[in-house]
Amino acid sequence: MNKRALLIAFHFPPQAGSSGIQRTLSFSKLLGRHGWEPMVLSAHPRAYGVQNPSQLAAISPDLVVRRPFALDTKRHLGFKGRYVEALAMPDRYVSWWFGATPTGLSMIRRYKPQVLWSTFPVATAHLIALGLHRLTGLPWIADFRDPMLQPSHPTSKRLRAIYGWIERQTITRCRFAVFTTHSALRSYRERFPEIDPAKFLVIENGYDEEEFGRLIEAATANAPAPSAASVSSAGKRTTLLHSGVLYDAGRNPESFLAALAALKSAGKIDAASLRVVLRAPGNIPATQAKVDRHKVGDIVEVLPPVPYRDALGEMLAADGLLLFQGTPFNSQIPAKVYEYFRTRKPILGLVDPQGETAQVLRNAGFTLSAQVDNPAEIGAALERFLPGLRDGSAYVASDEVIAGASRTHKAAQLARLFDEAAR
Repeated sequence: MNKRALLIAFHFPPQAGSSGIQRTLSFSKLLGRHGWEPMVLSAHPRAYGVQNPSQLAAISPDLVVRRPFALDTKRHLGFKGRYVEALAMPDRYVSWWFGATPTGLSMIRRYKPQVLWSTFPVATAHLIALGLHRLTGLPWIADFRDPMLQPSHPTSKRLRAIYGWIERQTITRCRFAVFTTHSALRSYRERFPEIDPAKFLVIENGYDEEEFGRLIEAATANAPAPSAASVSSAGKRTTLLHSGVLYDAGRNPESFLAALAALKSAGKIDAASLRVVLRAPGNIPATQAKVDRHKVGDIVEVLPPVPYRDALGEMLAADGLLLFQGTPFNSQIPAKVYEYFRTRKPILGLVDPQGETAQVLRNAGFTLSAQVDNPAEIGAALERFLPGLRDGSAYVASDEVIAGASRTHKAAQLARLFDEAAR
């Protein structure tokens, strides 16, 4: 291949804690199938507060990866968690810019890529790409996993001004601006009416078929032979799983736990028939305190993070999957929803019906949902959801939905943009 693309991404293995690493990682593995040889400009691992070295095995040995100097202002230049705001403009990893710009220029001179691609967050990634674009004239595709300026973020007036400048420079100078949701795309078209609407496009997140294929193959190979003495499904304890971070606003499990408590008090569920797992919720002690407050600790387990592949395996093993996504996240779609589709498991969405996540679930055929902050509605939804899990009648994603959610499909979309930009 003589078509090369330079991918600029802060979130890349061994960084852990951000689903964003899977987007860049999958593009780095799959673009080659569509005629593009990727290379990655990331940050030195010292900048990552949480690391998962096992993810490094997922990087192709042929992939060119450069990791120039980078610090985390809070950890390396702060004191007891406090730091000077000016040293974290536009973000805590601004020091990455000083190492990444000359390293990026060196990569461009040596490998001669035809396009640049950068992904936000972190804002410094777009700042690096902006500089390389202006210095070299290479066409630039800017990826927005989230909108840069949101009503509640950033909160600092100075930081909002800097974000606004980077955002406008990016939208003005990039060849294409790519978003993961249609609502984000619409908001940018409304905010930048002077820009050609054709510049704005959507490439959603997706799942990695390679990872799922390995897990399914391993599970099949290790599965015990059927036995006449096997316990019947009627006596099986049903497992519900939520995998990922929870927040006090928008992804608060409080109402869900209240619904469980009410069903338990009414004798409709118990620890012998139902197990709920809240995996990697972020603040584990605070989440556990909510579970204890509602007296459902015999049903609900709050568990720490596990490596990515183990998390996928846990999704495949669960009977049903939970998705928390309330009003503050109406313009966002959690990346795991596409992985949920691929598991072919029933999904209960605790969502705002007006949000983009609710729309994606409806479009995929998942019609049963409840307001994330309405215990009565959640309880009623659970009463309809759980019997379907036990008798196998609950809806799962179709082959068509699963195929469209594959990251192979998303990489093909990005490769077509690279082709057009390079022309």
